[in-house]
Amino acid sequence: KDKESGKIISDLSSVDDKYIVLKGGKGGKGNTKFATPTRQAPDFAEPGMPGEERHVTLELKLLADVGLLGFPNVGKSTLLSKVSKAQPKIANYHFTTLEPNLGVVAMPGINPFVIADIPGIIEGASEGVGLGIQFLRHIERTRLLLHIVDVSGIEGRNPVEDFIKINEELKKYKLDLTDRPQIVVMNKLDLLYDKSYLDEFRKEIEGLGYSEIYAISAATGEGVAEVMKACAEKLQTIPVIETIYDVEDFFIPEIKQFTYDVEIDEEGVFVVSGSFVDRLLNAVDIHNPSHLRYFHKVLGNKGVLDRLKEMGIEDGDFIRLNDFEFEYYA
Repeated sequence: KDKESGKIISDLSSVDDKYIVLKGGKGGKGNTKFATPTRQAPDFAEPGMPGEERHVTLELKLLADVGLLGFPNVGKSTLLSKVSKAQPKIANYHFTTLEPNLGVVAMPGINPFVIADIPGIIEGASEGVGLGIQFLRHIERTRLLLHIVDVSGIEGRNPVEDFIKINEELKKYKLDLTDRPQIVVMNKLDLLYDKSYLDEFRKEIEGLGYSEIYAISAATGEGVAEVMKACAEKLQTIPVIETIYDVEDFFIPEIKQFTYDVEIDEEGVFVVSGSFVDRLLNAVDIHNPSHLRYFHKVLGNKGVLDRLKEMGIEDGDFIRLNDFEFEYYA
């Protein structure tokens, strides 16, 4: 993205995508290009011109088939470690995971898929609370969401309220994320004292419009294979998501013409200004006589000297380009 405007320069979302953000300056000529029969080893070389400059923001969005969604400490990292060779940090405190982790699920009888452990999202994440927006953007490219809910209640939170709050954050961040298919996973069965709560939770979630609900224990592995199989089957029916942008989302670079202007100041000095001047002075060493010969040649080739003559310049008059001032002699 262009840092100043925040608009998109390019979105590299496919394998082998490439984009030239900035172009380097035109190369100069080596000293051999200026060799003559009488000057076989010239000490002058034409410098290259400066390249383009721009401040940009590089934003990473993970490319995964399935995104693990849920509050901190609901068991997302544990699940990822069980179904893939990924080794995320696992501990019993909030925000153990501070950056997304990717893993490939390759189990017998299913097509392999990539799963991403998205760091725990909290209420207010869509407005930047915590590291919310940094986490939410990784969900954009996932085709299927695996919403993990801690039904054990050991954190002292209401599992149904947790589920609703996370989906509210998705809706606030981007409306189309709520349309993304979701499989709901009731985790931490091994810590659930009253198993009858599973039916109660399932009934409430089904009332919200979600029908695919599974119960697992990521810690013991109970029910995990069934969920992964359901994900693989679901992915067969979900097309690859292409991000759709509006035309106004894109950054349109200003085409810079290297122009110059000439005016006479109150002291009678002919002042040449503009982007052409900056480029020329960056390319020459004004203290080198050979460079100065090239400097005067460029002024002639670009029509600057003809313009000065039209404005009535005479021998002995002064010309100024930025901080460089010199006398004119035809």
